[in-house]
Amino acid sequence: MALNRVAILTAGGFAPCLSSAVGGLIERYNELDPEIEIVGYEYGYHGLLTGTKIVFDEEARKNAGVLQNFGGSPIGNSRVKLTNVDDLVKRGLVKEGENPLEVAAEQLRKDGVDVLHTIGGDDTNTTAADLAAYLHEHQYELTVVGLPKTIDNDIVPIAQSLGALTAAEEAAEYAINIIGEHRSSPRMLIIHEVMGRACGYLTARASYDYRRWVDAQEWLPSAGLKKERWDIHAVYLPEMDINLETEAERLRGVMDEQGNVNIFLSEGAGVDEIIEEMEAAGEEVPRDPFGHVKLDKINPGQWFADKFAERLGAEKVMVQKSGYYSRAASARAEDLRLIKGMVDYAVESALRGDSGVVGHDEEDGNKLKSIKFDRIAGHKKFNMFVPWFEEVMETIGQPLKAD
Repeated sequence: MALNRVAILTAGGFAPCLSSAVGGLIERYNELDPEIEIVGYEYGYHGLLTGTKIVFDEEARKNAGVLQNFGGSPIGNSRVKLTNVDDLVKRGLVKEGENPLEVAAEQLRKDGVDVLHTIGGDDTNTTAADLAAYLHEHQYELTVVGLPKTIDNDIVPIAQSLGALTAAEEAAEYAINIIGEHRSSPRMLIIHEVMGRACGYLTARASYDYRRWVDAQEWLPSAGLKKERWDIHAVYLPEMDINLETEAERLRGVMDEQGNVNIFLSEGAGVDEIIEEMEAAGEEVPRDPFGHVKLDKINPGQWFADKFAERLGAEKVMVQKSGYYSRAASARAEDLRLIKGMVDYAVESALRGDSGVVGHDEEDGNKLKSIKFDRIAGHKKFNMFVPWFEEVMETIGQPLKAD
């Protein structure tokens, strides 16, 4: 398939893969055909609606490898949902009466884009598929090849999304310094809140990575440096059935014996209970343009802290969030290998005119392929009964119960 112009956009929240994936796409196209023009729409669908883009010049193409060293996104992200017309009108991205899908599609047609690479989650990639379908109906063929980006690793049916492994490692390293605070006061309760609205993968993997660090250290109990004090004492995920009274009793024992309690908490854990309490009190539950509950407003970490502090007899409570620290990091070795394989396959798919989201298909033996858009969905639940997480839970002595 002959290509004249390829466009790239990154959308949704950050993940430690965006800069590397953008750089990888530029490098691969430049290797195969330097004549193909490559552009990047700035701030995702925001730039597509406004026609704001970067044209990667000769210098950018020659030095695209530099992007592998950075986190964030060089072309920018935003949370823009093309189906939320009221929000787009309010933000001045479309005019009253305009169809956002039509505006975006016509921009792609105007720019002469043959292939659109989207790097994002399920919303980002399925929206791109809607654009391609609209253009097809209007006699313009656009190949859309997505790359799966989310630190939650919750895209169906993709085995491993880009950025999640690095985000977990970063969250574990963040926790090392946070849990280092455990002797700053007697009877210290530390809650490390990790991103993960509906899927507990990131918190679970971060706890696994942190525990590997704990096991690798040399401890000196006779000097007060005890492994038990640095260890994780509880992990709470959205997928779990959490009995606060039972857990408070168990953790009270830890507090009495060790003098501190360390909790890894997924930000989506306990959200249903928080909403129920707010609605019962007549309070409005804040939501974003996607309809998602604004977790920073309802503050799950503080809710758990309030529930546990008195029950555990905590003298000091600290809640710390690693989300923004983790998600804007540069990709680490394992992710870089995953990105390289998926980027190369994405370019091959584009040249074949094969639209879909590139990933290892869990429903087809984890085969790397271009997965059709109608099979892509979000909010995949984390399987808590994978051996590596069962090992974490068994080691810390917390019963593992599904919600």
